[in-house]
Amino acid sequence: MGVVLGTFSMHTKQVSYRTDKVDDELEMTMVCHRPEGLEQLEAQTNFSKQELQVLYRGFKNECPSGVVNEDTFKHIYAQFFPHGDASTYAHYLFHAFDTRNNGSIKFEDFVMGLSTLLRGTVRDKLEWTFHLYDINKDGFINKEEMTEIVRAIYDMMGKYTYPALKGDVPKAHVDAFFEKMDKNKDGVVTLEEFVLACQEDENMMRSMQLFENVM
Repeated sequence: MGVVLGTFSMHTKQVSYRTDKVDDELEMTMVCHRPEGLEQLEAQTNFSKQELQVLYRGFKNECPSGVVNEDTFKHIYAQFFPHGDASTYAHYLFHAFDTRNNGSIKFEDFVMGLSTLLRGTVRDKLEWTFHLYDINKDGFINKEEMTEIVRAIYDMMGKYTYPALKGDVPKAHVDAFFEKMDKNKDGVVTLEEFVLACQEDENMMRSMQLFENVM
């Protein structure tokens, strides 16, 4: 999660926050999109009001309009992977955060996803990961979708990070994972199959949650 936290200046434990209510209210009205009340977001997430204030300041610093479109998201993300191509993975990650499917990420969308990834239960995190891999949003993961995401991660990490990787490595990894996940051998993985397989295999759990290290 270091990239997302670094991108939006979100090291909340290291921040000494001093609030000025008038300034905060003025700042909130100067952006194109004003987020929901912090009290409401506090109730909906696993963040405190103070953490949400810090998160919002960081988000607004990178995105003054209060919303992020896909091109901006890709541009920010690419800065942290100079030796690879992050565009494909950033595309899929953007759509995982864009739960309203309107082509933009508001602060509320971002902080809800971040809450799940940082503070959610294991089940919550696995469900979020499943929806990331379910590219066409039909409720199943097929082998092509899983290969696409895994390949995007390898492309993003770049040849300097994994100099020994060959072109068929992502496919080989996916074949092994899919064999274990697709319990009834029907060619697709359901949410329950995905969660069960990850909970049964610690190595698979770490691999499927690799996105946590590249967020």
